[in-house]
This record gives sequence, C-alpha cells and structure tokens, in this order.
Amino acid sequence: MHFFSDNATPVCPEVMAAIAAADHADHGYDGDGWSARLNGAFSDLFGTQAVALWIATGTAANSIALACLCPPYGGVICHEEAHIVVDECGAPGFYTHGASLMALPGAGAKLSPDAVTERLKAIRPDVHQVPARAISITQATEYGLAYSPEEVAALGALAREYGLGFHMDGARFANAVAHLGCHPGDVTWRAGVDILSFGCVKNGGMIGEALVFFGDRAEARAAEAARWRKRAGHLFSKGRYLAAQALAMVEGDLWLRNARAANAAARALVEGAAGRLMHPVEANELFVRLTEAERTQLRAQGFDFYDWGADAARLVTNWSQDAASVQPLDDALRALKG
Repeated sequence: MHFFSDNATPVCPEVMAAIAAADHADHGYDGDGWSARLNGAFSDLFGTQAVALWIATGTAANSIALACLCPPYGGVICHEEAHIVVDECGAPGFYTHGASLMALPGAGAKLSPDAVTERLKAIRPDVHQVPARAISITQATEYGLAYSPEEVAALGALAREYGLGFHMDGARFANAVAHLGCHPGDVTWRAGVDILSFGCVKNGGMIGEALVFFGDRAEARAAEAARWRKRAGHLFSKGRYLAAQALAMVEGDLWLRNARAANAAARALVEGAAGRLMHPVEANELFVRLTEAERTQLRAQGFDFYDWGADAARLVTNWSQDAASVQPLDDALRALKG
C-alpha cells in the first residue's frame, strides 16, 4: 500500500496506448504531428488561444517559465514552502542565471495579496535592491489546498498593477480543478496567469509535462522557452512520445477523470484521519499528525508514506486508487484511536 507520492504510480492505460500509437516514423524533435496538435488541444481545453510545449520534467517546466518572466537581476515572489524554493535544488536560479526567490510565509502554503503587496511596497526603486519581476504560485499548494478563481485573480490583479509576470506551478493542477469544479480557464488566463506548468506525470503520465502560454505575449514567450529547452538539453529527439502523452490527457477528459479518482481516494481517508488532519483535504494529499510509534505501527502493516517532520506524515493518493482500495489504510488509521 504505497502512499509515498503520485510520482511513484503506474502509467495509466490510455497514456501507454498513446505512446504505442506514436511508435512509428515521424519528424524529429518537435516537428512531428503530435507536437503540432498541442496548441490546438490546449487552446480548446482552456477556451482561449494558447501556445503549448512539451517539457521533460516539472522542475524544467517551472524554471524555464520563470526564465521567460524574470531577468537575472530580478526576483520571483513565491511561498517559502513552494516546490521551486524547497525541492528544485536551485534550478530556478540556474535557469534564470541568478534571479532571486522572494519567499513569503502564508497559511496552507498559499500566497496572500496582502503579503505580496507588503513585500512589493518594501522594495526601493533604486539599483541597490532586487526588483520583483514575477509571482509564482502552486496549484494545488504544497499542503494540498486549491486557490479559488477569486484568489488567483486577486494575485493576477497585483501582477498587472506592478507589471509582473504570473506563473502557476500546476504539478497537481488537475486535482485542484477537480476539487473546484470550475473551468480551467477560470483559474489561469482569466485570472491573469501568463504561464502554466501543466502536470501530467503525477496524474498518470510516464514522462513529460507541458508549458502553456497565455495572452498577447504567448508566442514570443513560447519561442524563448523553446530556446531554453534546447539549451538545457531537454529537446528530446523523439518528442512525439511526450506530445502523445499530453494529448492523451487533454483531448478527452482523462486529466480530470484521473484527478477525480485520486481526490476521491483522499476524501475516503478523511473520516479515518479525523482529529489528526493538519490541513483541509482539497486535492489528493493528506497531512496527518502521527507519533513515531504510530508511524512505525502503520509501516509494520505494510503502509508506505513520508514522514512530515517529527510528529506527522504525508499521505498521497493517486489515479489508480478508489475508496475501496484505500479502505485498509482507513481502517488502520481508525484503529490507532482505539
């Protein structure tokens, strides 16, 4: 019973079938027929003209996006527990050639407009301080909370007011949208997002994510991102296999269907974890208070998960699970209360 991460899950059958269907000769790099369909597929999904590129990894997607929005002397306002701060080994600074991450606190790993405004007002308009050039948020957050369309729009309004680029790390974007029940455009371009890192691997993909560009600068930024992708050694010679996976996700409802399954599995654990939850469950992650002895007891029963500090654990469900498949963990959590 693995609850380590949705990165560790199997590839869903539809994605595997799409890879097999792409397994014949075509043009190399991104000149193939599958890559050519990405713009149209993502434009249809988001209800606006968009430009999309396949990208090897989520870290590369986030970092290349920020390199398109922030110069080396600039700063990116983000949460102090964001993936780009804690889990990407300085990749944003590497790709931007030195841009600073302006990390802020916030409940549930969310940025608040007030905190962002306060930080922006504290920056002097002279050459001695790093100027903010972008905002980056994570959807869903590192604690599994979803930004509502209104919350994203409030930050988007600040980005416009201060002339900042606006990036969204959507490693679990599908889980957030599945929870919110909104149109994907409502929490992206309509709310001011310029570039979205659209997660596929955590949602049943094998390899590769997508970068989606919105707005009147989408073409120019995507062209710049394509240069970064090549320069970083991430322009796969057989890119059709990455494009085929992204298309399998978004040309039907697979991206939402998989996310709904993962979210439902997480919700099925809520009652068993009652009284232990550190945050509301809005996506496919649960943060549960457990003593060292309780964690040892659960692991002895075959449940795998990551510790979260000295007295808690993170449990992550995935597309291949449902309420029945997680019932043993629910029973085990309930038994801890006895």
